[in-house]
Amino acid sequence: MSAMPLLSLDLPGIKKLKSGKVREVFDLGENLLFVATDRISAFDCIMPNGIPGKGKALTQMSHFWFDATADIIRNHRVGKRETPLPEVLKPWEEQLAGRSMVVQKAKPLCIECVVRGYLAGSGWKEYKKSRTVCGIPLPEGLEESSELPEVIFTPSTKAEEGHDENISFEKAAELVGKEIAEKVRQASIKLYSWARDYARGKGIIIADTKFEFGVLDNDLILIDEVLTPDSSRFWPLAEYQPGRGQSSFDKQFVRDYLETLDWDKQPPAPALPKEVVDKTAEKYAEAYRRLTGKEL
Repeated sequence: MSAMPLLSLDLPGIKKLKSGKVREVFDLGENLLFVATDRISAFDCIMPNGIPGKGKALTQMSHFWFDATADIIRNHRVGKRETPLPEVLKPWEEQLAGRSMVVQKAKPLCIECVVRGYLAGSGWKEYKKSRTVCGIPLPEGLEESSELPEVIFTPSTKAEEGHDENISFEKAAELVGKEIAEKVRQASIKLYSWARDYARGKGIIIADTKFEFGVLDNDLILIDEVLTPDSSRFWPLAEYQPGRGQSSFDKQFVRDYLETLDWDKQPPAPALPKEVVDKTAEKYAEAYRRLTGKEL
């Protein structure tokens, strides 16, 4: 992994369309270029220092899952992991290596497609109050981190700023149309179920995840990143124990550290100490190693 994290990127002469919490999006004409930086955010704030290698881990993991799930649903990639970058990007080949993906221009749906197989996060908070998750009734007697009796689809809105908001399936159908909502529910559950079973065999529990879909040529396709520690909760199977929060392969380690500080969770965010940066980098790298059997 590189010693210096990549925190921002400009490609002179190539139009940048968006700079998100982690990703830079550039316009290549017919296609888009996604570049995953090493930025890390927590509590909706971007930390001033990043996690070396994080962008490569996210991109390579997405490549792995796109390959593995191509027969379940079409995705937006133009090239695979080994496909050379377009000629126009050659001047920045070193900076882009491993962390970039050329994708088709699809029209994104205005909902996030969340699938939950375990009771965690906002789902656990709601269950404690009402025995429901996103309005879906669940049986009595579940604990924090319990495996759910069956996988549930819990869509949310997409917030440009702040938090996404959980919505009912009926509300999602109002936003994107009933037919599309049914299709994304089926595709999301199928993708998650397949990935959950695969990952379990590699010692990782995927507790929940978030998919994004778009429409291209009247076809529903999988877009964005997929099944990464930034869009999912990854827990080590060997340490799993219901009834408590779980250790994880994602940025929970960063959140836990920030919770020990006297910080009001408003920008500017505090810099992360070296030991937190190093431990988080290793968690991303280990998740990739376990799932793919390869080193970054």
